[in-house]
Parts: sequence; C-alpha cells; structure tokens
Amino acid sequence: MKKIAFLAGTSGLVGMQLMHQLIKDSSYDYIISTGRRKLALKHDKLVQVVGDLSAIKDWDFEAKLRSEDIGGLMFPLLAAIEEKSVEIHAFCTLGTTIKRAGSEEKFYEVDHDFILNFALWAKKLGAKRFLVVSSLGADPQSNVFYSKVKGETEEDLKVIPFDYLGIFRPSLLLGNRSEFRLGEEIAKIFMKPLVWLRLAKGIRPIYDHQVAKAMIYHAGQEKSVKVEVILSKDMQNF
Repeated sequence: MKKIAFLAGTSGLVGMQLMHQLIKDSSYDYIISTGRRKLALKHDKLVQVVGDLSAIKDWDFEAKLRSEDIGGLMFPLLAAIEEKSVEIHAFCTLGTTIKRAGSEEKFYEVDHDFILNFALWAKKLGAKRFLVVSSLGADPQSNVFYSKVKGETEEDLKVIPFDYLGIFRPSLLLGNRSEFRLGEEIAKIFMKPLVWLRLAKGIRPIYDHQVAKAMIYHAGQEKSVKVEVILSKDMQNF
C-alpha cells in the first residue's frame, strides 16, 4: 500500500472533481471521503465515512470503517493506518456561502471550524500533508467577512504541524454546481470572456478540474517548504 487520501467536501464543485481524479490516480490506493451523507457513487478505492463534521475529533474511526466492511476487506487499510506504514494526504474542499449557511455564525462554522476539525482529525490519524481550497483575497485583516474568515482559517491551519500545508486560492470557480448561486452567475457573465481571451491570468475564472489537478500535483511533489500558497494564476495551466 502506497498512499491514502482523506477527503472532506466531496459533494462540492472542486471536491467532486478531486474525488474522480484521485480515483483515477494509480498512486493512491484508497480515498476515504468524509461527510454528512453518502454520495451515489461506488468504487473499489472509495470508502465513504459518514458523520457530523462538528464532532469529527470524537469519531470512532475504526468502528466507522468496520461498519462499511464486507468480509474483512478493510483490514489491510486499518492496519496500515494504525501501523503508520502508509503515506496519508488530506484534501479539504469544504466551503459554503453566508446565504446557504443562513448566518455569519453558521458560515464561520463551516469555513473555519469544520476545516480545522478535519485537519486535526487527519493529523491525529497520521496525515503528513494537508491541501486546502481557500479563496483569492483571503486575509485575516480584511474588512470583507468572507475574506477575513478564509484568512483566519489559513492562519490557524499553519499552527498544525503538517510536513506540508498547501493553500490553494482560486478565483471565481467555473463548473457544474448542483446549486444555483445568482451572484456567481452574474459574475461569470462579465468574467468569462477573460477565460476565452486568456487575459488577466491572476483574476480570471478558473475551472474546478484545474484546481483539483493542481492539488494532486502539489501533493505528489517533493517540497522544501512547510507552507505554500498557490495562487489562481499558478493553477491556470493544469
């Protein structure tokens, strides 16, 4: 067994792309997806662990894996994690909007607390690398609440002693969302020509699959830095 990927945010735009690409990536033996509910997808490499992300630090992970087991197929996976004989990378694409969350407090819970909880849980289980989707303009000193929360989340993740923390700051994301976001749709009308004309590389919209590919690429590279910020312009060529 070579590598395992932990994944949070699988049902989202980038998360779904990331899951499909991890499944196709031969260097990962298992993808363990965490979330509130199961997705309608099955694959030999995919293990779905369901539970309340606000309480993930208290999960009995072994019990959850065994509840999904059929005929002891997951024994090698459990043994590899317990013996720390496998390399674990954690990918986090969790995120919401204030409108969908219902309040600034609920937004903070998802975009800060859930991400930190997942990171701490992954670290406890042996994850060496953590790769997270943030946002262009993330800044803990920002006057914009959204950007401020994203910035605070980045800073708090830096405290967790991963061997490598990759922070990905995409611009406006393009892809097929399951939900309609009016503000994003309006922005796309004005911003999408930048994609067609290949202008303003730093701020032009970026496709979900480009971000996912960039995350997997950086997860597999030798790194001489502990923390790295990958900007939207640096993901445009994936």
